[in-house]
Amino acid sequence: MNRYSSLSDDFYVNMNLSTEMELPASRETVLHFFERVQKTYPTMRNFYCRDRGDFILEEDKDQGNYRWSTIEPRRVCSGYVNPEAVDDAMRQHELILDLAPYMLSVSPLDCEALDLLYGFDFNYRGNHNELIAEALGIGPALDRILEVPGATVINCEPSITIALDEECRIQFRLSMEARTNAYHVRTGEFPEDQLSVYVTARQYGSLDAEKTYVETVRHLRQICEDMLENHVIDQVLGPLARTISMK
Repeated sequence: MNRYSSLSDDFYVNMNLSTEMELPASRETVLHFFERVQKTYPTMRNFYCRDRGDFILEEDKDQGNYRWSTIEPRRVCSGYVNPEAVDDAMRQHELILDLAPYMLSVSPLDCEALDLLYGFDFNYRGNHNELIAEALGIGPALDRILEVPGATVINCEPSITIALDEECRIQFRLSMEARTNAYHVRTGEFPEDQLSVYVTARQYGSLDAEKTYVETVRHLRQICEDMLENHVIDQVLGPLARTISMK
């Protein structure tokens, strides 16, 4: 089991390649691409199309860990939920990025953005926003807002994005998604839903002439894992898990 799996209830690694131009959507092209993916991962056998023109190939979800990939009008995506090792997820993403240039005509010039996301989901039946505020705090400038008599936190989803180069083309983002709304707070009926923490590294714009998509996503992986080790695990994921365990 990979070391990140123990930090939350569900862990996943997703890759999104967004393009400037629309991707080919012919029957032959889409099926040929997914057949090549299935050749490497034979258990990816569930293929379907959404109304908006998204094509999906995925494994069965009933085991709790599964692979998936999509072709959208201007995006190619790949994901692995609860992988045994991050390397397994990265091999899948690198395969997709190896195939896309010559099977989907995705030139390095055509890159709008390449994202690598590490996602952490926590199961919690209660006010997600209040939990985040309690576990992480909201900073000295805003702490007194929580002291307003009768106040209940109904929105607290911290997010920060930083640029890692002078041109702001390499960026890192830490964000959280709470799934509690005002109706849940008002009625006191909280479904057992997942509070998500997203760790994302992004390359904006066309790739340099000597760079490939695979090389770029490997660099994004290094960024994500360095930030996790130095700024996220002990500072964000740990406090959230401990606060949930005390509820």
